[in-house]
Amino acid sequence: MSSEDDDRVFRALADPVRRQVLDALRRGPLTTGAAARLFPDITRFAVMKHLRVLEEAGLLVAVRRGRECLNHLNPVPIRRIYRRFIRTFEEEAADALLRLQRVAEEREA
Repeated sequence: MSSEDDDRVFRALADPVRRQVLDALRRGPLTTGAAARLFPDITRFAVMKHLRVLEEAGLLVAVRRGRECLNHLNPVPIRRIYRRFIRTFEEEAADALLRLQRVAEEREA
């Protein structure tokens, strides 16, 4: 995954509507119309734009059949972000806690 790919994913995730779309897609694929109905306060065109940003970031896969478009979640880019940025910090924090525990136990002994 390139830095440009990471940037696209982060930009896509920066918008709360797009995060809500991803949350909805976790429950299963949605047609574009069904996705638009989840957001009655914004236009269908705006929802379609959000879906396009998610697709360009690789976060969803759109399967088009005639006039219908079924949008599926693709969790792989989020998993890559997790592995690159989050898991590394979790491991460092866990290692620090284990060192702290070892020092505390040594002082008790």
